[in-house]
Amino acid sequence: MPKSIEVTRGHWLWLGLGLTGVAMLSATAGALLAVSLSSTPLMQSRLSAEDAAVFSQGERISTSMSMQMPQLTRSVNILILGTKVLTSDLEDDKQQNQLGYHALVNSLDGLTDSNLLVRFSPENHKLAVLSIPRDTRTFVEGVGLTKINEANYYGGPALSAKTISDLLGGIGIDRYIRVNVQAVEKLVDALGGVTVYVPKDMKYQDDSQHLYINLKAGKQKLNGNQALQFMRFRYDDMGDIGRIQRQQILMRALMEQTLSPATVVRLPKILSVIQEYIDTNLTIEELVALVGFASQTQRANVQMLMVPGEFSEAKDFQASYWLPSYEGIDALVTQHFDMNQDSAGFQAIEPSRIRVAIQDSTGQDSAVDALITNLREAGYRNVDIAKPWTEPLQVTRIVAQSGDMESAKSLRDSLGFGEVRVESTGSLRSDITIQLGQDWLTQQDQIKPGQNW
Repeated sequence: MPKSIEVTRGHWLWLGLGLTGVAMLSATAGALLAVSLSSTPLMQSRLSAEDAAVFSQGERISTSMSMQMPQLTRSVNILILGTKVLTSDLEDDKQQNQLGYHALVNSLDGLTDSNLLVRFSPENHKLAVLSIPRDTRTFVEGVGLTKINEANYYGGPALSAKTISDLLGGIGIDRYIRVNVQAVEKLVDALGGVTVYVPKDMKYQDDSQHLYINLKAGKQKLNGNQALQFMRFRYDDMGDIGRIQRQQILMRALMEQTLSPATVVRLPKILSVIQEYIDTNLTIEELVALVGFASQTQRANVQMLMVPGEFSEAKDFQASYWLPSYEGIDALVTQHFDMNQDSAGFQAIEPSRIRVAIQDSTGQDSAVDALITNLREAGYRNVDIAKPWTEPLQVTRIVAQSGDMESAKSLRDSLGFGEVRVESTGSLRSDITIQLGQDWLTQQDQIKPGQNW
C-alpha cells in the first residue's frame, strides 16, 4: 500500500497524477509556474532595440499546449558565453586592495573564457556544440582585429553575437545565455556531481587569485569545486585548446549522467541556485523546451565541435592567437549548422587524403603496429601515432576531430569495430583520431593466423 501523503498547496496536481506519464507533464507545468513567479528575472541585461535586433527573436522557437511539455518548433542557435571576472578586471580596484588578492566577482561584463554556439535541431534530433577558442583572432566592431573574448567586454552579448556570426559566415543567432564561471560550481553540485576521467595529475597554485587546482589522474566523481578546477586548468602545452577539450569531456559527461526528463522537473530548484549568475533573453517556456530536447537526444547525436585553426607563431604577433581556418569553418558550418543542409548528403573523403592519428589506450605497441598496417592496406596512407589516451577504453572511439562524420563512419566501416564520435578531444593535427580500445585486441584474437583482415 502506498504511504499517505499530506497534500500541500501547489502540489495537489503532482499527487493526483503521480504515477502516470501525465505526471511528468504536470510537473513541468508546475516548474514553469514556480520559475515564472521567481523574484529574480533571468534577463539581467538591458538591450537597446538595436542590440535586441541582433537576435532572431521575431519567430517563435517553442510552443506549449495545456498540460504538455513545451516543444521546439524549429532549429535554433543559442550563444553561450562564460565569463570569469576578477576584482583586478574592474575599473574601480578599491575592493581588490581591501581583499589583498584578485577575487572572483559575480559579473557578466568581462572577457569571455568560454564561447559556445549550440544548435538544437528537432528536424534530425541532433545537438551540435561549437567551441570558439577565447584567443581566436577576428574583427570586433569598434575595436579592430583582436581576440574574440573582448567582444563581450566592449559590447555585451549583442556584440559577441554579431562578432561570432560574422566569423562563422553570417550564421543567425536566436538567443543568448551569459554565465559567470561561479555558476558551474553551483550547477554541478545541484546536479549531484559528475564522474569524469581526469587524464593526468593537475596541480596549480596562484595565491594572487586564491586559485588552487589539485586533481589526481583517474576516474572519479567531481563535486562543483573540483569540476571548476578541471575546467579552469590550462597550464600545459595545449593552453586554452586543452581546456576546451576538457570542457567538452565535462559537458558530455554532464549530459549523459545528469540530463533526463526528470531534470526538467527540478528546474525551479536548479535555477534558484544559479540564476543570480546568469543572464539570458530566453523565455522560461523556451528554456524548458531546450532542456527537454537535450534530455531526449541520444549520445550519438550530440556533436562537440571546435572552430578549426592553428596556433600563431610568436614571431608574427605580440600576443598569442588561435588563427581560424575560414575554409574549415565554411565546411563545418555548412555540415552542422546550416538549416538547409543535411549532413547525410555529404560524401566521405578519399582515405588517402585523410589525416589519421592513433591515441593508444591499450599499452600494447604490437596492437598499434597491426592497426597501422591494416589502415594502410585499406588506403589510409597518412597515419601518425599521437600521445597515448590515458583513460583505458573498452570500446575504440573514432573521433571526427574536424566534424567530418561521414569520413569517420567510412573508416569505422573499414575497421569493423569502434564507436564514431564527433568531438574535438583528439589530436589537433588530424581529421580523424582513433582512440584505441580493448575491442581491437578482441578483434585481433578472432582473426586466425594467416587470415586476411
